[in-house]
Amino acid sequence: MSLLDHPVVLFVFSLALLWFATWIGAHFFPKLRAQISEHRDEFEVIHAATLTLLGLIIGFSFSMAVNRYDQRKNYEEAEANAIGTELVRAELLPEPEAAHVKKLLAQYLDARIAFYTAREGSEMGEIDARTAALQGQLSAAVRTPALARPDPLMSLVVSGMNDVINSQGYTLAAWRNRIPPGAWLLMGVMAFLSALLAGLGARSPRTTRSLLMIFSFVVSIAFFLIADIDSPRGGIINVAPQNLMSVVPAPAGR
Repeated sequence: MSLLDHPVVLFVFSLALLWFATWIGAHFFPKLRAQISEHRDEFEVIHAATLTLLGLIIGFSFSMAVNRYDQRKNYEEAEANAIGTELVRAELLPEPEAAHVKKLLAQYLDARIAFYTAREGSEMGEIDARTAALQGQLSAAVRTPALARPDPLMSLVVSGMNDVINSQGYTLAAWRNRIPPGAWLLMGVMAFLSALLAGLGARSPRTTRSLLMIFSFVVSIAFFLIADIDSPRGGIINVAPQNLMSVVPAPAGR
């Protein structure tokens, strides 16, 4: 998945590969190109069907990428709501537990914002470890007062903390939910064959250098857009933690 996490590199790679496919089709297989010239109508039907199938696969993949992007945005909003709600419910705890829980939640909020803003995979190990440690501290911080006073108010606090921790798990699952490599492989094979057929049907080398370059460029742009939306950290289209940043200002004692 490393190539798919760098949409610009994928764009350059696919552009070069597809242009190479059109060049092969236009400059090799002379007997096949001669047969295509004699049966141009049949070739156009086959080429059109291949392009249609490629367009459908690209369209389905784009829809999958957008759905996954929307899912990541929804879970970011859910995390912000869960943390904000628990900050309010922490007021139900006795002191000094209330201040301690709010301080831990503020630190946890920083960790979750760092999760969304990190762009390098090397940072994620530290962020994940920090998140897991804070989740353990938060659970322990509400467990003691809940056991000491098992009433409906404490149940609200415990339930809210469970929502905070569960929402992080849902977010992590959504970020791991990517377009399957098999779908990318199928798109790549179909694009390569379509480019090869376009080269085979070219009537002159000049057409290969100009018009067929447009085909390679357009398909590569589609690949770039799909990879950019589907990649949680690569590219230019990312889920910004706007809701998390707007939950609350830093509590006192943070």
